[in-house]
Formats: sequence, structure tokens, C-alpha cells
Amino acid sequence: MKNIIRFILSVALPLAVGGIAGFFTSASVKGWFTTIEKPSFNPPSWIFAPVWTLLYVMMGIAFYLVWTKAASGRTKQTAMIFYFSQLFFNFCWSFLFFYAEKPGWALVDIVVLWVLIALTIYWFGKVYKPAAWLLVPYILWVSFATALNYAIWQLN
Repeated sequence: MKNIIRFILSVALPLAVGGIAGFFTSASVKGWFTTIEKPSFNPPSWIFAPVWTLLYVMMGIAFYLVWTKAASGRTKQTAMIFYFSQLFFNFCWSFLFFYAEKPGWALVDIVVLWVLIALTIYWFGKVYKPAAWLLVPYILWVSFATALNYAIWQLN
């Protein structure tokens, strides 16, 4: 497969995951989420879309770098398994938090997500260190989102 196709697929996949989750949960974001109590450090709603878009693009680039890098088959396979696993839990979080309106279950999900991101960073680093570094803003944002999720769960 040509690298340009791999690049497009690599970036399109996380953007699609975020877009699909956003599409199906947007009604709750505009409804239920506006009615619940939020902590003082809750950012304005408009910040989430550009931040997540940038993070999804960076995730896609990181995946592309790992996908196209020559590395041990077992190491690359493990890195990819963790990448797709964290992407799945990322997708599920939106449904648990916004669609199901279950911040407690979403908190469990986001903790698992954080661990999977950390493992993805570790394994991406074994394949190609710049790919791992591209995921650092993602884990930092998810760390903040975990604190926010916890606070919302506690307040409601």
C-alpha cells in the first residue's frame, strides 16, 4: 500500500472515531450536559472540538509513523494492539458519559483509557520514539479529562 494511502487512513481513522462519537452524543452535550453541575476548572465548551481534532490528527500521525517503520513484527503488533484498544475505549467514553449519562461508568472507562494510552506510548517508543512523543499531549489531556470526569461524577 502506498504511504500516502496509509497516511490518509491513519489520520482519518481517529478523526472518524471522534466524529462518529460526537455525532451520536451531540444531543446529550447540548442537553443533559448543560444541566449538570460542573467544577470551576471546567473549560468552555468551544475548546473541546479543536483540542480533540488536533489530538486525533497527532494520534493518526503517530500511528502512521509506527505502521510504516521497520521494526520487529511482535513489537509493532503489540504497539498496534494497544493503539486500537485505546481508540476503542476513547470511543466508548463519549457514549458512557454523554449518551448513557453515566459519569461513574465513564470514569472507569477513562482510567482504563489512560492506562492503555500509557502502554501505547511505551510500545510506540519501542518502534519509533517520535511517534510516542506525539501521544504525550493526548495523555496529558486525558489526565485533565479524568480529573474533570471525576469532579463531575462527585458533584452529580
